[in-house]
Amino acid sequence: MSKKNVEDYLTEGMYGTRLPKDHERKQFLGTLRERIVLALTKGQVMSNKGLEQLEKAMKENPEAKLIINGHVSYRFLTEEKKIADKYGIPHSTITNEEAEDTNIGAVLTYDYAIDKEEIFIQEETEQTNDEEEKKEEDGSFFTKIRSWFD
Repeated sequence: MSKKNVEDYLTEGMYGTRLPKDHERKQFLGTLRERIVLALTKGQVMSNKGLEQLEKAMKENPEAKLIINGHVSYRFLTEEKKIADKYGIPHSTITNEEAEDTNIGAVLTYDYAIDKEEIFIQEETEQTNDEEEKKEEDGSFFTKIRSWFD
C-alpha cells in the first residue's frame, strides 16, 4: 500500500466513505440535483410561496419524497407537511450542520435521477417589480412636465 492509500483508508475510517458530489448533497439537503422534482428556498417556505406548485408536483410525482430543512422554524413547515400527508408523500427533516449552510428550505425528490431541467420556482415578484418600475418611469415628474410642453 502506498502512503496515499493508507491516509485515504484512515480518513474513511474516521469520517465515513466520501460521497460523490458532496458539495451538491450539502446544498440540496442530502440529495443530488439530478433527483429533484422541485426545490423551494427558505424564503419561499417561510412565506408559503410555491405551495400551489408543490402540490401540483406532488400530484404528478406520487412516488417522490419531501425533504425539509430542519433549520427552518417548524411553524413555517406546516402547510408543506399537510400537502405531503394529503398525497401520501413521505417527508423527513434534515437538521445536520450541512443543512444550515444552504438556502434550500425543502425539496421534492426521488431516490434516482430524473434530470429535470428547471427545479426552482421562478418568482413572479421579479416581473411585478419590473412592471412597477416601468410605471414609475412613465409617470415620473419629468415625464409629466415634458408632456405639458408637447
